[in-house]
Amino acid sequence: MGIKSFMGKRAEPEKPAEVPILVRDYMVEDLITFREHENIMDVMEKLIKNGISGGCIVNEKNELLGIISEGDCMKEISDSRYYNMPMTDLTVGKRMKTDVLTIDANMNVLEAAKRFTDLKVRRFPIVENGKLIGQISQRDVLKAAVRFRSNTWNH
Repeated sequence: MGIKSFMGKRAEPEKPAEVPILVRDYMVEDLITFREHENIMDVMEKLIKNGISGGCIVNEKNELLGIISEGDCMKEISDSRYYNMPMTDLTVGKRMKTDVLTIDANMNVLEAAKRFTDLKVRRFPIVENGKLIGQISQRDVLKAAVRFRSNTWNH
């Protein structure tokens, strides 16, 4: 009579449930925004005061018109010096980028991370029903990664 093993079938280690990590959950909703008629120097002061590297330009209906970055402001400083032109009469609308890439609030943060690396941008505005509802930055994606590393991603 042989010895029987009573170990039975080993249970597979449980994988954590796939938790959707949505852009909506990590986007910043309380944004510093600008209007296209604002003076570029005032915009630079707001960027510095608020410790941000750029912002969205919206109209009175909160529709996205463009985006301005520190780099855009630097270009203005450089051009003004080079062409010996005053910056006092320059509005943000003249320097903003209007071909703005946006992403969907319901996109998975992992997909957003891929978009950041593929497109080499620092931030994506999020527009819903034609209105600016938030923005996600590379740092926001890093926060999501750190928060969910222990229960959804291998380390």
